[in-house]
Amino acid sequence: MQENDVVRSLAALAQAVRLRVFRALVVAGPQGLTPGVLAEQLGVAPTALSFHLKELAQAGLVTQERQGRYLVYRAAFDTMTALLTYLTDNCCEGAACVTTEAAACRC
Repeated sequence: MQENDVVRSLAALAQAVRLRVFRALVVAGPQGLTPGVLAEQLGVAPTALSFHLKELAQAGLVTQERQGRYLVYRAAFDTMTALLTYLTDNCCEGAACVTTEAAACRC
């Protein structure tokens, strides 16, 4: 993933409603959700949801597919994986990372 793609993805997720939409689609998995279901689940007006879905799609974070008269949105798991890989690549200079909780544990 290129740096400009990372910036575009993070910018799209740096808005509360878009982050909630993306997380809901991740939870939904490969079957995805229709805008109507998303709007109901998240309590977002359909017109606002449409805007946010467009922004997420432009960032490559969601895909849409027409199924009959419905649109189904899905998280773009390949893009999500590439983003997470980019963010964690070279983490701790290649050594196993220790979380704060693990470091605080005196087991």
